[in-house]
Amino acid sequence: MNDSVAPRGPQSLHWGWILLAAAGTFALTMGVRQSMGLFLGSLNSSTGLGLANISLAFAFGQLWWGLTQPFAGALADKLGAGRVLLTGMALVALGTVLTPLMSSTPGLVLAVGVLAAGGAGMAGPAVLMSAASRLIPAARRGLATGIVNAGGSFGQFVMAPLAGALTLGLGWASAMQVMGLLVLLALPAAWALRGNSAQAASTAAKPVSTREAIAAALRTPSYLLLAGGFFVCGFHVAFLATHLPGVVAACGLPLQYGAWALAVLGLFNIIGSLAMGWAVGRWRMKSLLSLVYAARAVAVLAFLLAPKSGAVVLIFAAFMGLTFLSTVPPTAGLVAKFFGLGNMATLFGLVMLSHQIGGFLGAWLGGRVFEGSGNYDLVWIIDIVLAVGAALIHLPIREAPLQRAPALAPA
Repeated sequence: MNDSVAPRGPQSLHWGWILLAAAGTFALTMGVRQSMGLFLGSLNSSTGLGLANISLAFAFGQLWWGLTQPFAGALADKLGAGRVLLTGMALVALGTVLTPLMSSTPGLVLAVGVLAAGGAGMAGPAVLMSAASRLIPAARRGLATGIVNAGGSFGQFVMAPLAGALTLGLGWASAMQVMGLLVLLALPAAWALRGNSAQAASTAAKPVSTREAIAAALRTPSYLLLAGGFFVCGFHVAFLATHLPGVVAACGLPLQYGAWALAVLGLFNIIGSLAMGWAVGRWRMKSLLSLVYAARAVAVLAFLLAPKSGAVVLIFAAFMGLTFLSTVPPTAGLVAKFFGLGNMATLFGLVMLSHQIGGFLGAWLGGRVFEGSGNYDLVWIIDIVLAVGAALIHLPIREAPLQRAPALAPA
């Protein structure tokens, strides 16, 4: 596959197929990753490593998923998305298939935290959203990011119950390996997204180097505030994705409620993502982000105070699903608005790194707190405080294109 051919635009492949390819890829990689929390108890029983050590492997995966995205984005900015996506999908499949064979903490860190998570980072939102944004008409970019984001949620909605059914039918180890192989269904999407995106995004001026783009971003207060808010989003998302089945079990509810809570989370995030993609073109993106984080704080506080019945758990999962990854379209939109599309994959990848540092803490701290106290209450309190802080720090963001050299001007 030659990714460095002449740039392609929406006229060479209908934008609907481009969105289907990007959303389908995210559905498979996100669906598999977000379903891994269902196997946490089985991994613990099989290996005897303890919840804290297994949570460490999952938490490292959150961090590594973020660390790979700026580098994957830089490669995609220069070479096009195709080969980056192919490599990423292969690594997700390999790491997931190898996970049940690991019996030590370093082995789990390698399989879950390096191979699977690194591959998912290469086939993650930084590459997928920037490729989709560059290859479709400008008027549809806000909705496009919402659709791609909804693809990840749809994958979670489908994959979580599927993982539960496979576990009942095949056992947890074989079920996990089948889930890994399902990612390979997304391989044809690499062809649809193969074009040299950097060339397609910059037709008038020579694009600035990756180093110059990063330096400009790190000098921009609004960009840093945006990254700080996304750190909080990562904490929320990783804690829920990793520990929501454990939260359900700690409430004394049957196992199937854990699987359905994850599925409901994904289903309602489809609605939230599409709604946010529509709203991005109509209201200020920083205001939408503040509203989302404030809503999370209220929802978590209500859940802490409510009786823990199956209905309450599913209602909570539905509400959190509306906000789960609905932060992604306005965050990606603000990065594009600040700096344009020429280095979007790299700069959005850096924001995703901040997200995943928060994700590392959310996944790891959940396991540590539960082992130490027998409940998740402290993590929920931290979650509320962080959500309130995130709602506030978005208010000073200056939502306007930055006055920079032509190569950095938004497209």
